Amino acid sequence: MRQSYRLILGILAAALCMASVPGCGNKEAEQTREEIGEDKIRIGLSFDSFIIERWQRDRDAFVARASGELGAEVNVQCANGDVEEQIAQIEYLIDKNMDVIVIVAVDSARLSEPVKKAKRAGVKVIAYDRLIMDADVDLYITFDNERVGEMMAETIIARTPEKGRIFMMCGSPEDNNVSLVMDGFHNMIDRTEREIVETAYADNWLAEIGFSRVSEFLDGGGEADAYMCGNDDIASQVIRVLSERRMAGDVCVVGQDADLGACQRVVEGTQAMTVYKPVEKLARRAAECAVTLAKTEDLKTAGTFFDGTQEVPYIGLEPIAVTAANMDTVIEDGFHLKEDIYLNIGNELTVTVQDAEDEIGVMVQFSE
Repeated sequence: MRQSYRLILGILAAALCMASVPGCGNKEAEQTREEIGEDKIRIGLSFDSFIIERWQRDRDAFVARASGELGAEVNVQCANGDVEEQIAQIEYLIDKNMDVIVIVAVDSARLSEPVKKAKRAGVKVIAYDRLIMDADVDLYITFDNERVGEMMAETIIARTPEKGRIFMMCGSPEDNNVSLVMDGFHNMIDRTEREIVETAYADNWLAEIGFSRVSEFLDGGGEADAYMCGNDDIASQVIRVLSERRMAGDVCVVGQDADLGACQRVVEGTQAMTVYKPVEKLARRAAECAVTLAKTEDLKTAGTFFDGTQEVPYIGLEPIAVTAANMDTVIEDGFHLKEDIYLNIGNELTVTVQDAEDEIGVMVQFSE
C-alpha cells in the first residue's frame, strides 16, 4: 500500500514538472488555445541561438513585457544556429496558430519562403534585429547597424596613425547586419588613408574563428594597428591572441554588444570601445509592436527599409559608443553593475610617495 502511494505521488510530481518547464522548443508542454482562452494573443519567438550573451537579455525583456505586462502568451523557440531547425520551428509556430511570429534570423537569405507561408496563413511576422531578405515582413525592428560601423571606425580613426593598418574580423556572412555594419565602417575609413589589410568572417558567429584567423595573420608576419570585430565575443578571442603575444592594449580593438567581459576589458585597457545597444528597450518595443500587430491596430514606424524586393516598415534605435570615459552610461541603465565591470581593478592598490619637511612618508589608497 505504501509503495503504491509513493508510486502515485511520483507520477503526479513528474507530470507537474513536465507541465511547468518552459524549455526552449518544448512542444510537449504547449497549451491549446482553448486552455489559455481564445482572446489571448499568442506570440511565437524564434531565436538564432543563446550562445551570444545579449540574446538571453532580449528574450527575458521581450517575455516580461509581452507576457508579464501585456498579457500575451509567448512561445520561445531556439534554433541553436541551425537554419533548417529554425524553418521547422517557424512552421510549427504557424501550425500552433500564433498571431505573430518574431524571428531572430539564423540566415537572412533563407527564411523568405517560411515567412511568406506564415503571412499566407494570416500570421504577422516581425524581423527582430536582423532583416529577413525578400520576405515582406510586417516590421523590421533593430538598431541602426550602419551607425554601429561608423562608431567603430570613429574610434579606430582617433586611435591609429593616419596610414594605420586595419584587420576586419567580421561576423557571420549569413547575417544581413554584418554587411550593414561593414558599409558604415567603410563609409568612414575609406575617407582616410588607412588600409584594410585583411577581411575575415566568423561563420555562424563562432568566435573561435577570430582566434584562428588572427593567429594565422600574425604568424604569417602580418601587422595591424587596429582590429574591427563583429561583436564582443569575437573581440575576446582576438584579444586572447594579442595577449599571448604581449600586444594586448598596444593595438586598438573594437566590438559591439557591451557584453560584461567587453566592458571589463574596456576599463582595463585591452579593448578600446564597445557599442552599447539598449536591448531591453528594443525587446520591449518589439513586444509592444507584436501586440499591436496582433490587434490589427496601426503600427507607427519611423520609415521603411528595403529588403531586396520591397520596402518594409522599419524601426531603428540609436546605438551608443562606450569607452572607459563614459562607462557610466551602461551602469546607469542597469545593464551591468559597477562592481562587476570594475571587478578586476576595483581594489587596485595605489601607492604614492610624499615628501613633507624632509620626511619621507608613504600613503596607501584603495580606489572604490
